[in-house]
Amino acid sequence: MKLTYKDKPIRVFGVPNIEKSGIFERLPKDLREKLPNLEFLGRRTPGARIGFRTDAPSFTVRISLETLSPDIGLSIYSCQSACVYLGERKKSMFLGLVNPPNYETKEFEKTFNKAEGMEEITIWLPRNEIISNVEIEIPDGYRVEEPTPYKYSVPAIYYGSSITEEAAAANQCASYNALISRHLDLDYYNFGFSGNCKGELEMADFINTLDFSVFVYDYDHNAPTPEHLKQTHEPFYKKIREKNPSVPIVMITRPTATFNDDARLRRDIVRTTYENALKNGDKNIYFVDGEDFFKDFDDKEVCFTDTIHPTDLGFYKMAEKIEPVIKKALNID
Repeated sequence: MKLTYKDKPIRVFGVPNIEKSGIFERLPKDLREKLPNLEFLGRRTPGARIGFRTDAPSFTVRISLETLSPDIGLSIYSCQSACVYLGERKKSMFLGLVNPPNYETKEFEKTFNKAEGMEEITIWLPRNEIISNVEIEIPDGYRVEEPTPYKYSVPAIYYGSSITEEAAAANQCASYNALISRHLDLDYYNFGFSGNCKGELEMADFINTLDFSVFVYDYDHNAPTPEHLKQTHEPFYKKIREKNPSVPIVMITRPTATFNDDARLRRDIVRTTYENALKNGDKNIYFVDGEDFFKDFDDKEVCFTDTIHPTDLGFYKMAEKIEPVIKKALNID
């Protein structure tokens, strides 16, 4: 039996409006036309997951990519590969990667084995490329069922820089938002845009068309200057809050091993947005200081690849600080 990502009972998570559009894209074409710097980034889909359940003792995952391009500092494993997990999300086991063998092969596959009996399969799709097709092949005579719904099925939304977009985790499942999703069984959308997340109000308008449970934003790395951050950060918050008066909003400042004057100035700008919200009576607003992620950790340098992007350990340390805030915001025990 062969099924594509479009075929029921296969389910795609983390891609807005895919039921209507039928294609992998984070941002619709009309928004990409307004924000041409997001044309490519808006078509790739970090955070996208495919879910199903099967009793088959094996299954094959076949992926076709429209693009295939090297990314400095990131490997094929982290950028062009899919991660396959087996079992209940909170206790799921990493089965391995479906990866291209080189930078010339856009279609690739892998077969995975498991015990007979109905089990959950989650496939975390490639981060860096535009995906053309995903196909699942199941041996004849076995069943395929819909995936178990997320316990917290209204997605969280993360909006931010390349760090939000999962760079430079060894694979996408090690990013802080993926870790939180698995820990809490929480669905999410990833609106991280490497180098191009700048607090555009058009993005806020688009986010406001979606249903979401909590909004987490962190883009001071991508703001060209502190002045740009000051001009955009509070208006972005107000635009989201205007349409979502009761949804929790979490403001995060950049993770870094060494805070300099520029980073502190940007942190103060974000904190000012937060404090102004409190003064105006917003009781569902949260602030996470990026300097706190690693301050109690002696070997901070091992948390970064290039002083900017976290390693897997860095992402884990971020998740340790952000996850309790999301749990509090969503009243998760």
